[in-house]
Amino acid sequence: MSSRKKLKMKIEIWWIGKTFQDFTQKGCVEFIKRIQKFNSIEIIEIPEIKNQQQTANLKKMEAEKILDKLKPTDFLILLDEKGKQLTSVEFASFIQQKENNSIKKIIFLIGGAFGFDDKIYERANDKISLSKMTFSHQLIRLIFLEQLYRAFTIQHNFPYHNE
Repeated sequence: MSSRKKLKMKIEIWWIGKTFQDFTQKGCVEFIKRIQKFNSIEIIEIPEIKNQQQTANLKKMEAEKILDKLKPTDFLILLDEKGKQLTSVEFASFIQQKENNSIKKIIFLIGGAFGFDDKIYERANDKISLSKMTFSHQLIRLIFLEQLYRAFTIQHNFPYHNE
């Protein structure tokens, strides 16, 4: 994993709603800048659906928005409590494996406050859990970006992982 070339694979991170916490926004901006030294990354904010009383309807409407944006060739990975847990080194290897398998675009999807509709689970290619603990969907954005940056530093033998 010591290659210094930029990956040809495009990485997108999709999340529901705006990042409104100031510290989270600043941290996300910082890690996006760091990641871009290694790989193309784009953040896609899916507009939050407001004024919905029933969770099932909300999840279904979010799912429709997400599925409308996805292309058949997109490799969709859900950040989900039901996903597999990886160490940082395993996650770096996981990303490298996807590139080695010629995947052109990975989309990491962070759900809204109520999780994902069944249709999203059906479409997903994989699921990853960042912890057995529950984090706010705002904070998980920053945590995941840090882990993605860490994965690239591991792949490129940068000292960040061991600091």
